[in-house]
Amino acid sequence: MKYIADTVDFQLEEPTVVTLGKFDGRHRGHQKLLHTLKETLGYATAIFTFSTAPLSLVTGEAATVITTSEERRHNMEKMGIDYLVEYPFTDDVRKMDPSVFVKDILVKRMRAKAMVVGPDCSFGYKGAGNVELLRSLSKELGFELYVIQKEKDHRRDISSTYIREELSLGNVAKANELLGEPYAIHGIVVHGNHIGGPRLGFPTANIIPPANKRLPKFGVYVSRVLAQGKYYKGVTNIGRKPTIHGDNPVGVETFIFDVDGDIYGKMIEVQLLEFDRGEQKFASLEELKER
Repeated sequence: MKYIADTVDFQLEEPTVVTLGKFDGRHRGHQKLLHTLKETLGYATAIFTFSTAPLSLVTGEAATVITTSEERRHNMEKMGIDYLVEYPFTDDVRKMDPSVFVKDILVKRMRAKAMVVGPDCSFGYKGAGNVELLRSLSKELGFELYVIQKEKDHRRDISSTYIREELSLGNVAKANELLGEPYAIHGIVVHGNHIGGPRLGFPTANIIPPANKRLPKFGVYVSRVLAQGKYYKGVTNIGRKPTIHGDNPVGVETFIFDVDGDIYGKMIEVQLLEFDRGEQKFASLEELKER
């Protein structure tokens, strides 16, 4: 996959079929759209997105994401997408006329010969661009347009907002159902406070999630861990370790069953499968160990 980020000066080398969006979570609705993208034969597949969530720049509020930029890049590469463009979201881009956006960026720079979008797609200044505009421009500019209907969970649209709600309640099993795959946290294993091995009797793997990563409700989860190309069963605690004295940062700490070798400094993927209990402060480390 060719990855293009943080530049407005690029030109794709071949005709493409393009889709646009944040793809936060790459949920079942996104997957339906992406599979259509890949099934549109004859063109290379290309995704247009922004390197910073537009809402956070428009509102000034920090945005959290289910899938970080690094995780999104990993997911799209794994799917076999040919091009991923993360365009810088500047003030000029925010104010861009939607017709100009389609003509100058999607058609000219990304060489779109086809586009695959959802029925509620929006783009350009104040989100004025929509499916109706794309349908009109497709005739003028000569690209094919495919509008993919949303996936539903019973009567509710599957969306990143829906998944965030379930994560905030600790309902990772439901979130995973909506995602079509386990909710995951990627990170490099760092040295913690060395309490797990020496004082509790079982070593744990600590990762520090990015500040913009949307975490589920603090607590303990049944998990599966991908480390060095192999899956292991695990138990993961997410939170601030209230039993341990001090101002602890939010962390993801996992006891991995029967892990092979030293994984310090290595990238791992922690997949949450089921909520066990909320975060709890114990009277002592011994009580924590017993639990």
